Amino acid sequence: MNGLRVYINPDEAQTTDGGSVFYSCREGGPYYRWHFEQDPERWLCSRVHPLELTPRSLCMARWNLVPKELQLRIREHYLE
Repeated sequence: MNGLRVYINPDEAQTTDGGSVFYSCREGGPYYRWHFEQDPERWLCSRVHPLELTPRSLCMARWNLVPKELQLRIREHYLE
């Protein structure tokens, strides 16, 4: 997927329930925050307000370290 970047925030490595948090952005578009919801079991995203996040606080995540289920959700999200 052209221009897609997936990030982690080292200062926010996990949510309060112990799940991982990822961010995505495509070709200069908005940032989305992804977290895993236990009930029902699925990855959810929310658009991040520009004042809530500075791109400098993020580090690139290796695609092979992104959970497979999240990879699928991200692909679906950006195809819509």
